[in-house]
Amino acid sequence: MRVYLPATVTMLHELNTAGEFKPLNGTAFALTPALRESYTEGSAEDLEYVAMADAARASLRLLNADPEAMRRRVVIAADVDGVTPRPDLDHSVVRVSGPILIKDVKAIHLDASDAEDAVAKAVTVIDAADMGDEDAEFVLGDAEDHELAWYATQELPFLLELM
Repeated sequence: MRVYLPATVTMLHELNTAGEFKPLNGTAFALTPALRESYTEGSAEDLEYVAMADAARASLRLLNADPEAMRRRVVIAADVDGVTPRPDLDHSVVRVSGPILIKDVKAIHLDASDAEDAVAKAVTVIDAADMGDEDAEFVLGDAEDHELAWYATQELPFLLELM
């Protein structure tokens, strides 16, 4: 199953060095039956984009927990087995059974440098936005207006070198 794993640039360095990535609590996002049922229409590609956006939002929480991390959202896309849906948490949430090996990573999605200011602001209001604070939702929307860039797995060492 294709999963989208929230991460940080610090975690990308770990993936590059160790050859594997250990998602926090095994949490990932995917096109699950619950996600499909929650939309009246949309292609698989559209719904996978929703799952990826959910992972990008979760990346903001990881950044909030790591004040030293570069203020860019990161989502790692991988194909893995052993995925368990977690509809009790949200429609697209799944749990993976172990570390994600670099050979299973299909792409890396990362904010460009021009998103850093918006992401830094969003990190500080993510919880308030989830609680319905309209001003916080506006700030979060500014960050989410930035599309994540796509990188092939083999580009990871060069990408990190340029950062």
